[in-house]
Amino acid sequence: MRVFLNPGHALDGNPDPGACGFGLRECDVAKSVAELVEQYLTAAGVEVVGNLQSDSLEEVVDVSNESEADLFISIHCNACNGNARGTEVWYYHRSAYGEMLADCIRHQIVDALGTADRGSKGAKPGVNGLYVLNNTGATAVLVELAFIDNEQDAQLLREKQDDFARAIARGVTDYEREVF
Repeated sequence: MRVFLNPGHALDGNPDPGACGFGLRECDVAKSVAELVEQYLTAAGVEVVGNLQSDSLEEVVDVSNESEADLFISIHCNACNGNARGTEVWYYHRSAYGEMLADCIRHQIVDALGTADRGSKGAKPGVNGLYVLNNTGATAVLVELAFIDNEQDAQLLREKQDDFARAIARGVTDYEREVF
C-alpha cells in the first residue's frame, strides 16, 4: 500500500498559515504531525510515496496523482468560534473506501486522545466539496485533528502531536487490514 501525505496550508505559513490560535499555526502543527505519521507508517512497513505541503492545491493533487498512491491523507486543524471542539474526517461523498478510511482514522484519534467525535463527513462538489478530495485519484481523506481556536483542543495540538500521528498511522493500518 502506498500513502501520500499532505500537511495543510503553506510551508512555513507563507502566504497562508491556515487557522491560528493559542500561539499555534495550522501549517506548523500539520507539518509536524505529517512528519511523524510518515515515520510511523514507514516503521509499520507502509510505503510513503510523498509528503508535500504546498499552498497550491493543484500542485498537491498533481504530485499525488503522479505518485500513484493508494491513499491520500491531508492533515489539518479546524477552527470555528472558540467553542467548537473535536475531530472530524472528510472523504469524497461517493467513496465507500474513503468513508472506511475516514472512520478508521477518526476512531483511532478519538479513542487515543479523547477528542469529541464530530464524525466522518462526505464532501460533495458544489456543496461542501474539498478540492483535494474531489480531484485526487487515490482513496482520499482530510483529517481535521482538533480545533486550534479552542483552548482544550489547542492544548492537545501543542502537547500531543505524537499521539495524533500514532493514531493516524494506526487508522491506516486498520484500514489496510480491512481492505488489502
